[in-house]
Amino acid sequence: MFKPHKLAIIGLGHVGSAVLARAIACQLAADIACIDIKPEVAHGEALDAVHSLSCSYVPGIHVHSGGFEECRDADVIICDAGPSILPGQKMDRLTLAKENIAVIREVMKNVTQYTREAVFIMITNPLDITTYVAATEFDYPAGRLFGTGTTLETMRLKSIIGRHYHVDAADVQGYMLGEHGNSAFPAWSTVNIGGVPLDSLDEFYDHEKALDRQEIAQEVVNTAYDVLQSKGWTNTGIAMGACRLAKAVLFDEHAVLPVSMPFTGEYGLKDVALSLPSIIGKNGVEKRIPLHLPADELEMMKKSAESVKSVMRANQVID
Repeated sequence: MFKPHKLAIIGLGHVGSAVLARAIACQLAADIACIDIKPEVAHGEALDAVHSLSCSYVPGIHVHSGGFEECRDADVIICDAGPSILPGQKMDRLTLAKENIAVIREVMKNVTQYTREAVFIMITNPLDITTYVAATEFDYPAGRLFGTGTTLETMRLKSIIGRHYHVDAADVQGYMLGEHGNSAFPAWSTVNIGGVPLDSLDEFYDHEKALDRQEIAQEVVNTAYDVLQSKGWTNTGIAMGACRLAKAVLFDEHAVLPVSMPFTGEYGLKDVALSLPSIIGKNGVEKRIPLHLPADELEMMKKSAESVKSVMRANQVID
């Protein structure tokens, strides 16, 4: 029997509401359930979305609110539960760890009452820590739960490099890896445009000045805080990133995207979740791609791991 795709969104704050809007615009699923600790917020977001569906540009999507029982038959769950960094606070997602570890443990306790089959995409920060907790403490099948990771940082890197060389950002290939946060780093060894490697880009593409790798690396990290300080939150970019990942699952694309999952010995690392390019299909992460990184990038990966692990130790997530 045919079953229309169902998406459940947990947490309907600034990011969750943007995920809802983007999911509708991208026509991701025929059934979208909104779940929030404040039922009236989930109801209001769903009702507001319903009013947009009479527009002829949007097909008949069923949007509604409900409790965690809505996860029972969901194909994909996108979770943004918990608070985010606010303007004036320390610009480091890791500061959210204590509160959001507790939030995610409560969310997972509720979700796993109903399913361990849905592909679960984590957005809640600190992303790599909440992903690690959810993936390792609740018997969720390996690969079916992952974080958006450095998908957003990679989108930002491509945008910045595309602007620098006056080309469509979609034609820039390359990844940000490691932590979704301050220790994320560009894997410059993966960057090319139209098959032209990094060291030859100036020869083929227009530019006003030489590409400064350190400057761009810092801009990728800082731009999130620029957005946050300017409008009070970030939501549009990460909503698109999460929906891109959900689409890869729902359409069984086998798309290669950088997502966060617990390491199992890659680069000698374990007891930490970080981002690597991964093949995303109907079962979630179908395969991880542990790139052969040059020594300097491998060192940055290890520093990123230690940055995340130090916070996990401080919060008794690992020894």
